[in-house]
Amino acid sequence: MSGVMKRMGMIFRAKANKALDRAEDPRETLDYSYQKQLELLQKVRRGVADVATSRKRLELQLNQLNGQSSKLEEQGRKALALGREDLAREALTRRSALQQQVSDLQQQHETLQAEENKLTMAAQRLQAKVDAFRTRKETIKATYTAAQAQTRIGEAFSGISEEMGDVGMAIQRAEDRTQELQARSGAIDELLASGALDDPTGTTKDDLSAELDRISGGADVDLELERMKAELAGGSSGTQQAIEGGQGGQQESPKFDKQ
Repeated sequence: MSGVMKRMGMIFRAKANKALDRAEDPRETLDYSYQKQLELLQKVRRGVADVATSRKRLELQLNQLNGQSSKLEEQGRKALALGREDLAREALTRRSALQQQVSDLQQQHETLQAEENKLTMAAQRLQAKVDAFRTRKETIKATYTAAQAQTRIGEAFSGISEEMGDVGMAIQRAEDRTQELQARSGAIDELLASGALDDPTGTTKDDLSAELDRISGGADVDLELERMKAELAGGSSGTQQAIEGGQGGQQESPKFDKQ
């Protein structure tokens, strides 16, 4: 039972794989991969934009803190000029705290700047790969489409060849049948002429009948010839006189003078 189940599972997977191969279109798969790469590239660009936004925000804060630090330094100078050393010390103390914040923000700014540079380079490399993949994809799609068209043309020609083969076979069968019928007709004519077969129409005679008819026809001709000779012998004198009278009449025929 275990072996049967394994075989059934293998057959099912094989048929499913074959069905997937027929249903799969490589061009659609390539387009889908290209779309996914574009989405990834968009995410990287969005990350670069977010890092650049954070960096810009830190720069604004740094500018603001530097402005406050410069203001406190100016106030300390004025307080010291007025003899208010206590105010000058307070201003310088605040300025020192701001400077610590500025130092921390500068480190963060440098970190963000480095991260932004890395993401920018990654986006550029990814863009180059996506562009190369797009070119490759279009080339493969064009080649696949051309191969598919050639396959269809070949299948069409194959179908035409098969049809022409069937037509040729039909023509050959017709010619063979025609020759068979001609041979059969000739054989029947020969059999009828030899008397081996009876002709119900009476139009064909065998050799013996043909010879008897020829002899009978010859005897009739001889009898007719003898009768004609007797008639000619009995009326020969009258015929001779008629011939001489005709010749004399021709000699006495009048002649006309030419005017």
